[in-house]
Order: sequence, then C-alpha cells, then structure tokens
Amino acid sequence: MGGPGTPDGPVVLSEVARVTLPTSLGVFDARAFEGGSGRVYLALTKGHVAGGEDVLARVHSGCLTGDALRSLRCDCGVQLQRALRAITAAGRGVLVYATGHEGRGIGLVDKLRSYVEQDRGADTVDANLSLGVPVDARHYGHSAAVLDALDVRSVRLLTNNPAKVDGLRSAGTRVTSVEPLAVAPHARNLAYLRTKERRLGHIQPTGETFGVPLNDGPAVDVSELMGTGRPPDRPYVVLKFAQTLDGRIATATGDARWISGEAERRVSHALRAACDGVLVGVGTVAQDDPQLTVRMVPGTSPLRFVLDSTLRLPLDAKILAPDAVTTILTTERSPADRRRALTARGIGVELLPPGPQGVDLHAALAALRRAGVETLLVEGGARVITSLLAGALVDRLIVSVAPTIIGKGTEAVGALGITSVADGLRLANRSAHVVGEDVVIAGDLRPVS
Repeated sequence: MGGPGTPDGPVVLSEVARVTLPTSLGVFDARAFEGGSGRVYLALTKGHVAGGEDVLARVHSGCLTGDALRSLRCDCGVQLQRALRAITAAGRGVLVYATGHEGRGIGLVDKLRSYVEQDRGADTVDANLSLGVPVDARHYGHSAAVLDALDVRSVRLLTNNPAKVDGLRSAGTRVTSVEPLAVAPHARNLAYLRTKERRLGHIQPTGETFGVPLNDGPAVDVSELMGTGRPPDRPYVVLKFAQTLDGRIATATGDARWISGEAERRVSHALRAACDGVLVGVGTVAQDDPQLTVRMVPGTSPLRFVLDSTLRLPLDAKILAPDAVTTILTTERSPADRRRALTARGIGVELLPPGPQGVDLHAALAALRRAGVETLLVEGGARVITSLLAGALVDRLIVSVAPTIIGKGTEAVGALGITSVADGLRLANRSAHVVGEDVVIAGDLRPVS
C-alpha cells in the first residue's frame, strides 16, 4: 500500500502480521507493517477504529533503553504505559510503535554516544550536534500511512511535542486535538525534559510546577521542592514526613492514615518518582504496611530499602510485593534462614555493620551510594528520622503540617541532644507552600558551625 511521502520518497507499507496481543495494560489487536527500508511499525489497536473520527492515538518513538530497560534518562517508558492505559480506559484507540525512531531517529549507538556527551555537560540538543548527527531525524510519513491503513479518519493525539503534530499533519493525518502526556520528572531526567521544553518546544513535559496552586493534572514537578546536592560518599538524602500541628506522626495507637490530604500525598508520590530510592525503618513497615510505590502521579517507582537489623518484617508486607525492587538492609544478627528465604523470593538482602539503633546508618548510606543510588527519599519512622538528624545525614528536609491536633502520640523527632535553642538545627533556602489543607515547609539542613 502507498501513502504520504517522506524525504526519502513515497511511503510503501506492507502488512506482514496480525495477532491478538494480551498485555498487563489491556488486550490489543497487534498489526505489523513493514516499510521499504525494512523498518517495522507496530499498530496496537483497541476497539473499532476503522472509519473512526477523533480516535485516541499515540505515535510512539521506539526506545529500547526507556521502554524495555526502564532507563531513567528519559520519559519514554512512562509515556508508553500512560498511553496504553489511556487507550484501554477509553475503550477505543491506537498506538503506533515506530521502531526506527530510536534516539529521535539517530539510532541506538548514536543515542548512547549522545549520552556520553551529556554526561560531559552537554544538553540533549548540543550532544547530538557535537556528534554531527541531527537533533531530530524522525519523519512521520510511515506512521501516517499506518493510520491510513487502519482507516482512522482523525485522531486525538497523545503527545507533548508540537513537531510531531506538525509532522503527522504534513503527512496527511487529521489531528483534531492534542492531549498531553506529562510525566513526574526524575532527578536523572529533569535536565533532559527541561531542554525538550526550552529548545525543542515540548509543552510542559514535567506537568504542573510545584509552588503554584495544583490542579487535577496527573503530573507534578517537585524539583524545586527537592533541592539539589551531591555528597561525595553517600546519596543526597531528602527526609520527608507529615505531622500534625502538635508534632505527631501517629496517634498513641499507631494510626497514621491519613495525616495529610490527597493533594499533599500526590506531592509525596512525585517526590518518590524523583528519587533513585526510598527508605524506611522496619517499624514503619510493621505498623503502616506501606507500598512505597508511585501511584498518584505518572512516574517510575523508586528502589525500596528497609532498615531491619534482625529481619523482623512481616513476610506478607506489601513492600515485598514484586511491583518494585526491594532490598533489606540488615546485620549478622538476622537469622540466616530468613535471609535465604527472602533472597529466594527475589528480595535483596544486604549485610551491614550494626549501629547503636540497629543498622549503622553511615555504612548503609555508603552501601547505597556504591550501588548507584544518588538520591534517597527517607519517609520514616521516628527512630530513623531522629537517627539521621542526629547523625547530620540529612541534606534536605520536607515537612508537611496538617491542620490537626491529636494530643498524645508518636513524636516525629526524638531526642537530639540539643540543650539550647541557639544550637537547634535550622533550615536554609527555606520555602513554604499551601497544598490543599496542608502546609509544606522545605529547606536545606546545614551542619551547625
């Protein structure tokens, strides 16, 4: 079948396979089309799209590192999953997966070479230019021809990229509206996403900016709340907790759900999406049974770490579920058979030296840094909060204060050995924000001089 032209000449497509493809995000009709260059375009359709107007559609540039390997350098994998979820929810739609678009069309090897240049300080645009490859080598004639072969009359296009809209329209696709696919940014892809917005014209790829009143949009950019830093021998530690007006993180019975409101919890999930790892103590796991995944914003769940010197965490805890990677930081005091049982389930177990409160925190943070964790969000509980503050191991503190008083309960911070107000820990670069019914206060913790 023929179709709109590309800079290489007329588009010629042949349908080479059709099969039902069941996935974790829905069951799709998969139709493979091969172009004259040998490149394959895979159309995943849901519902009846032939003859359809305003069909929800995504033209997705294939990205091996992001889609299959879940790289945090880009937003591709999360966008792919968001698009498939949206199509399944709509009950009708199509995703065209363009396998020849790796690295904005420059191919896998040159994309990796571009990453090398980015690690040396170039942004994604200048990295390509320094290699002598196009900033964006994609053309959309084949994708438009696939939509034409499916008899899709017009589309509501899922994209942040105006150039993709223009390219498809130039190739003959009627785009009636554009629906954004913002993603909560990670510390590792924030600069990349901002470059796409600033230099390539993408529309708010990181979603709403924290610090302005939040709407009901799915993605939240909490990078300003996170702050920045890179300690040499441990991760950048962001300590975050929610407390009542009277400084409690739980009632006397241990109940902590929910101290903060839904809007604030969206911010918490965006903070998880921004970090390599999230850490809690075993007391929090036993009491609250948290998942510690990213669910309230579109983003990638972090690596999960639990401080548990004796491996007393419940074996049915949600944090051990396979929806994210979990590692238990423990000591030789833990039973060897329990360590083996966890390892057999695919749970990481790291043996570390003991400390005064269980696992030695300096050794734990050093081990995480050696494992590649550069940003770590700590979410409690009280013993972990206190120990990190006492050990001067916190770089950024984020406290959400709810308009609630509960009286006797679990204090957020225990004894720090401070006897004078003048010696108290103080925040620098402070900010305060109203988020729903809560107030979020953030700042950098500086060592007392």
